[in-house]
Amino acid sequence: MGMNVGSESGDDEVVSAINTTPLVDVMLVLLIIFLITIPVAAHIVPVKLPEETNKPNETTPINVNLSIDKNGVVYWNQSAIADEDTLTKRLIADVSKQVPQPKIQIRGDMDANYESIQWVVRACKRAAIQKVGFIVEPPARG
Repeated sequence: MGMNVGSESGDDEVVSAINTTPLVDVMLVLLIIFLITIPVAAHIVPVKLPEETNKPNETTPINVNLSIDKNGVVYWNQSAIADEDTLTKRLIADVSKQVPQPKIQIRGDMDANYESIQWVVRACKRAAIQKVGFIVEPPARG
């Protein structure tokens, strides 16, 4: 078995071809490393997410529903309220002194005047109500 160390003629030829065997070996090793480590990096903690449900609000004795119709008449759980001062006095007497305070839910008609809704919110603010919310119709699905 012999080994050729140099050329016999003494002329050094330039080899212009790239030896791709080491490159392919390195790329295969990197591919194997990535295939092994990606499932470990992508491992997630199993978490059970809550399901989205849209239940209509049920009126409980704790909640106070203030409804405003399209004519601007304000109703306290289906009984009409005359004006803002009457509403403020009733909120102070019935709601603001309770511990915990009931939730005030405002249900306004789409055609209602904003002024009517404004004085209801202002009356809630004057009575120092902490929880005021608006009841809206959810968008149609699909």
